Amino acid sequence: METNPTHSFITLGEAMTMFVAKTPGQLADIEEFHRSLAGAEVNVAIGMARLGFEASYISKVGQDSFGQFIRQAISKENIRTDWISDSANHATGFMLKSNVTDGSDPKVEYFRKNSAASTLSPADIDKALFKTGTHLHLTGVAAAVSVPMRDAAKHALTLAKEQGCSVSFDTNLRPSLWPDQATMVATINEFAFASDIVLPGIEEGKILAGSDQPEVIADFYLQQGVKTVIVKLGSKGAYFKTSQGDSGTVAGFPVAKVVDTVGAGDSFAVGVISALLDGKTMQQAARRGNLLGSLTVQVRGDSEGLPTRATLNKLEQES
Repeated sequence: METNPTHSFITLGEAMTMFVAKTPGQLADIEEFHRSLAGAEVNVAIGMARLGFEASYISKVGQDSFGQFIRQAISKENIRTDWISDSANHATGFMLKSNVTDGSDPKVEYFRKNSAASTLSPADIDKALFKTGTHLHLTGVAAAVSVPMRDAAKHALTLAKEQGCSVSFDTNLRPSLWPDQATMVATINEFAFASDIVLPGIEEGKILAGSDQPEVIADFYLQQGVKTVIVKLGSKGAYFKTSQGDSGTVAGFPVAKVVDTVGAGDSFAVGVISALLDGKTMQQAARRGNLLGSLTVQVRGDSEGLPTRATLNKLEQES
């Protein structure tokens, strides 16, 4: 695939082997699963690579078959694996996901405690990567996995800012990974305040900014120096506001049948980041985010619905 070397995309997080139930029902009763790749940040890296951006992924895996599978799966997506290190003493995390048919959120069970990725630390970050980077994307998941990974993410953010890279942050709350809500809110907002682009969901805004009003949520972050805030409104689309005073609501794309909601926020991030790196307006970026989110909820799997550049061009022309 032809890449765009003028825009180098970097992200950091935990990739896991995901087993998705082939049939609906309780996970305890399922006998057959489909194996695939999962992880909020790796989903975004996949989307960016499919659109032709040079994508690099920083992570850690165990010296086991799951780790080998993850390396191979990421490599097949034309994502650079140079910054995926090995842990000799920790296993690669994995997860189980139920199969739902009514459009509700599937049940997900994680097996990630003390995983190889949870040992990722600032020492695993190569400063040289950021000298050629254009954009760094972080999420609240990486901030929640472990203290070492949180420190690694903070270090990556510092390096990115020092080298003039733009930074986006998807708040992506995972309450079960935090010791308490106060710690979660304080830490997530620390990352958000240091970023250029913040992507909270409307429900997350209630927790992080104390409001379910999109403009109030946006202003909460803009007042802390953030340049752009795009609030995800689910099927209703997205609201954006910038430090320059540009704002608006962009309607979502109608979906006939929701198959799987997981990964929609990651796809939205792909749409926004890729559009901004393409030089599009905020309105166009939010619209592309909505489009990619709508594609993802129509298929089973976190990243299976993400398009190639040719498919995206066709879809944007048609719509």
